[in-house]
Amino acid sequence: MSKHFEIRKEVVLETTPEQVWHAIATQEGRTAWSPDPYQPMEGMVVEAEENKRLAVRTPEAENRAFHAFEYLVSAGTDGTTTLTFVHSGYLGDDWDAEFDFGELTAHGWDLYLHTLAQYFEHFAGRPAVFVTAQGSAASAAPGSWAMLEKALGVEGPYERGQHLRMTPEGLPPLEGVVDFAYPGYEFIGLRTADGLYRFHEMSAMGMPIAVGHYIYDDVDREAAEQAWTHWLERVFA
Repeated sequence: MSKHFEIRKEVVLETTPEQVWHAIATQEGRTAWSPDPYQPMEGMVVEAEENKRLAVRTPEAENRAFHAFEYLVSAGTDGTTTLTFVHSGYLGDDWDAEFDFGELTAHGWDLYLHTLAQYFEHFAGRPAVFVTAQGSAASAAPGSWAMLEKALGVEGPYERGQHLRMTPEGLPPLEGVVDFAYPGYEFIGLRTADGLYRFHEMSAMGMPIAVGHYIYDDVDREAAEQAWTHWLERVFA
């Protein structure tokens, strides 16, 4: 597998360049859609041209690994804004994983940019809280996804637009529509009245099952993360 990679994506958003800039260039904005909105920016090399271009590069590690992220914002003539996103980098001199990092990460960016579009379409202007939790190492084993589905009271495959009701024991039920699904991948994306809920199976990368929820309401982030962590612990005990 190549240690160098480049992922390029483009999404048309129903909003202004100023609002897209806020979503990519501020922590408040990133909390509504990005995979790690609370990561500190200290040590990053940042280039910014307001409402047009943002580039962020991580420091180079001892094994020469680094990641670079570029966002290009372009106003359309019909009231939309096009966001072009490029994630590139080098995985390190000692990288020897068998999976294709670029391919799997590209699927992830499809989800996150879709989440950004969903935010502007359904939740624009509402404050966001990102809630994440992951299962134990046991949840990376074969058959774990079926255990998760059983604990949620659902069963795939899933299609966009499908109505779904989840009943995680000890947590409020979740009811809404499937807003994102990966054909051939074990994943659920559910849009409810108050948020976008995501359940990820990541055994191909040697990682446990995880959840990453964007809640557009006044919630206690720490309490919510503890609740979902404890739920995953019970599922995979």
